[in-house]
Amino acid sequence: MTTRTTTSTTKKAPQKIAALALVAAGSSQRMGGLGKKEYLPLNGGSVLSEAAIVFLKTKLFSTVAVVHPPKGLAAAKKAFYKNSLMAELCAGVNVIFVSGGATRQESVCKALKAIDRSCKKSKTPRAVLIHDGARPFLSQALVKKTLAAALKHGAAVPALEPVETQKEIDAGSKIARHLKRSSLAAVQTPQGFLFPEILEFHKKAAKQNASQAKDRAAAFTDDTEIWDRYSDKKTRVIKGEPQNIKITYPKDLNSIQAREAAADSFCSPNNSAAQKTFRIGLGTDLHRLVAGRPLILGGVILPSDKGEDGHSDGDALLHAITDALLGAAALGDIGSYFPPEDIKWKGADSAKLLKAAWKDVRAAGWRLENLDCVVHLQEPKFLPHRQNVRSSIARVLGVDISQVFVKAKTGERVGLVGQGLVVETKAVCILSR
Repeated sequence: MTTRTTTSTTKKAPQKIAALALVAAGSSQRMGGLGKKEYLPLNGGSVLSEAAIVFLKTKLFSTVAVVHPPKGLAAAKKAFYKNSLMAELCAGVNVIFVSGGATRQESVCKALKAIDRSCKKSKTPRAVLIHDGARPFLSQALVKKTLAAALKHGAAVPALEPVETQKEIDAGSKIARHLKRSSLAAVQTPQGFLFPEILEFHKKAAKQNASQAKDRAAAFTDDTEIWDRYSDKKTRVIKGEPQNIKITYPKDLNSIQAREAAADSFCSPNNSAAQKTFRIGLGTDLHRLVAGRPLILGGVILPSDKGEDGHSDGDALLHAITDALLGAAALGDIGSYFPPEDIKWKGADSAKLLKAAWKDVRAAGWRLENLDCVVHLQEPKFLPHRQNVRSSIARVLGVDISQVFVKAKTGERVGLVGQGLVVETKAVCILSR
């Protein structure tokens, strides 16, 4: 008789060998007044919490230093812990909040010193990854590859080959040198380094800046630049990720690349965040067509001898879209937001009304997946104007035109639409968060 022996193996938990410096001390001036980009809502948390979750899921980090603007501790903590997963993921992790400096170099240096101080009574991390708090779409695989390369080579950075041909220009805006894309790299974060070395190099760089009368122009803008300035080891470049974009402008929140990156990462079994929630919204509107009024659809004036009769400018298409978005987010409808009996909305620009409603929808954490509309109109012919209308709607919402579509149907000379008495619109949207 043969006896089978079963050996049970217990998978060892990964060792927490690294620290993370999550840099979010900037002012977000290029976000067009939407607020601090790292604190904007994303997937039930914030941009900052989503970036942190990717690192924390690997269980490789003993310390996380969150660098925030001076006097901004409360807001930083609120954004960092906004996702419900954070409490569990931060168990056993030393989370510290560090007031940033006037430059990125100063902010990172302060974070490294804070990590060092916090580890005096415990084991100093072997390596540190320095990451932009506004890059939430990276993968765990990239985190692990960067850390492994940093441990092996001393320093590592993910990068992508530029898509466009690169040229060096002179002060007179003329081409000074033709560069080869194959020898260039657009670097990303996280940037990884052996911890004791990068801490020492940052201290040296700070002294160098101090000796130059604190000239901000002399500050290093990149941590690999500091490493290469003081180390005899070269920074190892590894393949970056196209979806690892840095949110810089409002359009980045709704770009196709960002949405695809979010979908890939949020729905991945190994990802940082919970499954996305989807909502469908439906909006309809109908206006009489009368002489002496402009025919406005989607913010575009169409050539016609009749236009919508309405309290505002009568843009039936934008009204339907507004209702669809508010309904999907369960925030109300266009009538409750902009009551027709209120004189201040008389003749109002419907694009501005839509923008105001959309701002609230976005503030609630929702992102537009797509918007599909139908215009019921006997005349004029809508097809020649469709692209302009789509572009107009996309601009109002700050999304890519591929997320917006508009179809048109005539009334076949039947009913109120067919007789040219009314224009009717319908809009269906899908939101996610």
